[in-house]
Amino acid sequence: MENPDGAMATPRSPLGSRRTLGAELRRLRTRSGLTLDDVAARMTCSTSKISRLENGKGIPKIPDVRELIRIYGVTSESERETLLRLVHDGRERGWWEPLRDALPHDLVVDLTVRHAALESEALRVSAFEIVFVHGLLQTPDYTRAVLYAGGGARTEEEFERLLELRRRRQEALLRPDSPMLFVLVLDESVLHREVGSPSVMADQLDHLSDMAQRPNVSIRILPFSTGVRGGHGGPFGVMEFPPGSGSDIVYLEGHSGLAHLDAPSDVEHYRAMFGDLLVASRPQDVSKAEIDRFRDIHRARAKDRSA
Repeated sequence: MENPDGAMATPRSPLGSRRTLGAELRRLRTRSGLTLDDVAARMTCSTSKISRLENGKGIPKIPDVRELIRIYGVTSESERETLLRLVHDGRERGWWEPLRDALPHDLVVDLTVRHAALESEALRVSAFEIVFVHGLLQTPDYTRAVLYAGGGARTEEEFERLLELRRRRQEALLRPDSPMLFVLVLDESVLHREVGSPSVMADQLDHLSDMAQRPNVSIRILPFSTGVRGGHGGPFGVMEFPPGSGSDIVYLEGHSGLAHLDAPSDVEHYRAMFGDLLVASRPQDVSKAEIDRFRDIHRARAKDRSA
């Protein structure tokens, strides 16, 4: 969420510090009446460097930010100290970086790790899934089945690192202080689809039923009877961030990994699309009953196969 009042959020990670710093640098540049080109000319650097800093994508350097502080005419000592502290914090290693270092640096992995870092800073995530249970709610056995199905030629060690990354992502829902708010619309097909085995599915749906009772988690089932909706083009989600920590972000899932969009028009488009899916989905209590019904179906199948 953008923050016109200028109050800075308290980041939870180095990426959060970079995004908060970037949002503040953008606010200061706008207040100064300068364009990206103006600032780049004064810094004798490319406009893309300034843009990356403002979007939280570049690793900030103290000399650069000191010069931007001078250009923007920041005179408050406390404001200067806050900006430089964000630079320092933004240069630290995040919890996800040791896991990324242990994995091949291909595009899918890099996008997955960046997504995990962004997700850990989100105040709220609204997501629609049409194939699998969302990663934030997957059990380890379900995650293994999903990773093995689409993981290609990865080693067992790489699968374990990806599994650990998935587990660490889920901690955002369980934080004792300000847990992430998570609203999930799940296409009914996900309840039918057997992933791993009937036993894995039964345990997964049992976990969904338990998580649906948490005050910060809402799970809604989109029934087949609603027909085709605009959101059926593919899984997507909207990540909302605290005021002052950068723009909200849409993510789209595909075979080549995740794509992130932060243009306001894209965010509003997908937010409206999610609203349509939410209205068409079953109420939370009815959805939980449906999850429990399919859990029992998969459990019965597991017993039949083991007989």
